[in-house]
Amino acid sequence: MFKGLGGLGDMAGMMKKAQEMQTRMGELQEELHNITVTGESGAGLVKATASAKGDLKSLDIDPSIFNGDDKEVVEDLILAAIKDAQTKANERAQEEMQALSESLGLPKDMNLPF
Repeated sequence: MFKGLGGLGDMAGMMKKAQEMQTRMGELQEELHNITVTGESGAGLVKATASAKGDLKSLDIDPSIFNGDDKEVVEDLILAAIKDAQTKANERAQEEMQALSESLGLPKDMNLPF
């Protein structure tokens, strides 16, 4: 392409690839707001739904667990469900980033910023 410039001829290709990666990462950031995961605790008695970005979207609590004497248990179940949802959100975001990296021909273990 640019004869006599050595490796600089590939610079245009690298810039194009970087721009494509930036565009696709922006799109993925938006998609992660729409992807949801659900964490559970207490064998499904408490469910927390979050976006793949980790934002809590909803909390579903089975009414059978409401008993004044079990307040601490209920609180623990709620926290456990939220933590499970956040863990799943983080895992899903990493899976999506890995898929993006692979589609761009980047190494599988390359950690892109999020």
